[in-house]
Amino acid sequence: MLRRGWFLPIAAVLGFAFLYAPIVSLVLFSFNENRLVTVWTGFSLKWYGELFRDPQMINAAILSLQIAAIAATIALVLGTLAAVALVRFRRFRGRTLFSGMVSAPLVMPDVITGLSLLLLFVAMESMLGWPQGRGILTIVIAHATFCTAYVCVVVQSRLSDFDRSLEEAAMDLGASPVRTFFDITLPIIAPALVSGWLLGFTLSLDDLVIASFVSGPGSSTLPMVIFSKVRLGVSPDVNALATIIIGIVAIGVLIATIIQLRARPKKARA
Repeated sequence: MLRRGWFLPIAAVLGFAFLYAPIVSLVLFSFNENRLVTVWTGFSLKWYGELFRDPQMINAAILSLQIAAIAATIALVLGTLAAVALVRFRRFRGRTLFSGMVSAPLVMPDVITGLSLLLLFVAMESMLGWPQGRGILTIVIAHATFCTAYVCVVVQSRLSDFDRSLEEAAMDLGASPVRTFFDITLPIIAPALVSGWLLGFTLSLDDLVIASFVSGPGSSTLPMVIFSKVRLGVSPDVNALATIIIGIVAIGVLIATIIQLRARPKKARA
């Protein structure tokens, strides 16, 4: 019993250390005065200054944020429509094929997805003259393609548990199906929509493999720039950028947690 009682805490500590020790090390060495990321010589903020003076890194970060926002929005619309079709229309011709095509990007290796999209864009350019070359547009299309599958799964799971009697009551009171969808359905599934958008945004911002296939000159995303820098050796300004991203994510999680904690007493009083 004693050994079993010690096993779980030790396993938990080792597991969390394995996950978060590299992140803590990255944050600490972003304040290192030495350029070597493995030798601590003193506290300094100069690498944050070097980061903001690096136009390549800043432009890549802005470009990645723009691409991620646009791709996540497109994926949100397409994924929601696909989820509604799969949940509300149980039987229609080609449903199995449609469901498989929507779910395929979830299990398809990124290399295969990137290569197939590259060949598609090349073929479209030769036959239709569009898109002209590879760049921001092709990256947005590629990211929206695989993010749609993730959004569809999130929204579909919420719609599966949706109480249809609310929609039926609204339509009995004279609301049209369109107004019922926007006034009743969308507000109820809004948390799933937000989750799907954030998931698509994160996946797009984090993608390296697919973007490497479909990008062109002048359209290098942040993961591509970081990967090119890391291949020549880890630079402290990369640690500084990662620390800023970690800080933004931590603040977002903290705000969301505070909002949830404040909402619980209101629900309890209701």
